Amino acid sequence: MIPLAVFETVIDASGAAARIEAMLPAGVRPRQLKVRTLLAGMCLAQADHRPAHLTRVHQALTSLGEDDQRRLGVLADWKHGPHLLTYRQTERTFGLLAASLAKDEPDGLPSGDLAGTCGSLLEASVPDEFKDASTSLAVDWTDLETFSRPPPARGGDCADPEASWGHRKNNLLRSEDELFYGYYLSACVMMPDENGPAVPELARRATLSSCRHDPGRALVPVLTCLPPASRSRTSCPIPATLTATSPPGPSRCGPRAPGSSRTSTPTIAAPKAHTKAPSSATATCTAPRPRAHCSSSGRCRAAPHRKKPPRTTPGPPRLPGTSSAASPATIPTATTASPARPPRARSAARCSRHR
Repeated sequence: MIPLAVFETVIDASGAAARIEAMLPAGVRPRQLKVRTLLAGMCLAQADHRPAHLTRVHQALTSLGEDDQRRLGVLADWKHGPHLLTYRQTERTFGLLAASLAKDEPDGLPSGDLAGTCGSLLEASVPDEFKDASTSLAVDWTDLETFSRPPPARGGDCADPEASWGHRKNNLLRSEDELFYGYYLSACVMMPDENGPAVPELARRATLSSCRHDPGRALVPVLTCLPPASRSRTSCPIPATLTATSPPGPSRCGPRAPGSSRTSTPTIAAPKAHTKAPSSATATCTAPRPRAHCSSSGRCRAAPHRKKPPRTTPGPPRLPGTSSAASPATIPTATTASPARPPRARSAARCSRHR
């Protein structure tokens, strides 16, 4: 288990606790649980492989030693004696923190304050000797189910309205997948440069987005907030199930315009329905297929289209004994209808039999 001092160092280096504390409303009586202590309790609960429940955070704080409890404010001296932090106080501070970092109208994406807080905490967790050790990053996302039940089939609300239905791969064969109700968790991890020394695979950025949003587009604002040295080379495995479209401009197969670049970066189009993003970390990067006709390469030239000759009907049959010189030349017509056959006469015997 990671020591408490490590988490305190990361929280203080990020400055997230002081910024959030300044955003919270000030009450008549000061709160016993500070934001710094709450963040430390959340880190302790996750480091101990506990579920991400607020009750687990309260248990992690109250299970500390007496010296740490008094230093962090978990055990405070009140008028009638020492007072141990209650779950109601933990819930109160967490509610204020969540309200200050949330959007006015939730849409399934984190707010700028929440994304900045998570980014500063992850950046502060990277040791100084590894911050500029590599300029290559690997990006991928996975599925994350919500704690809430899905909304009823006949309509109605649920405990987590920001979550949505998504698709994931769960060791299924071929193109089969399954539905889940929750979010896409995206992470940006350090990777060694090409022909460079090995570096620890430390997380630099992470974000959470609802399944009704494209995880590739949701990750773009997170990647742009990275330091310039860290975002110079990013390897983003775009799943094959997502539609990759090139930005407007010259085609990759056609002739280049003056001053245009030869390569075009594919962008991920927003899905019209539920996003089918795989949860496996082995997704590969796929580019859009070239068009069938290419003017700059002979390999992608399509076969010439052959026009079919118009269908014609032959002229009337010639009578025996006539010469081709005496008969006039027949001109083929453009009609496709065959000559009508004369109606067959009905015999008198057959008509009398039916009477």
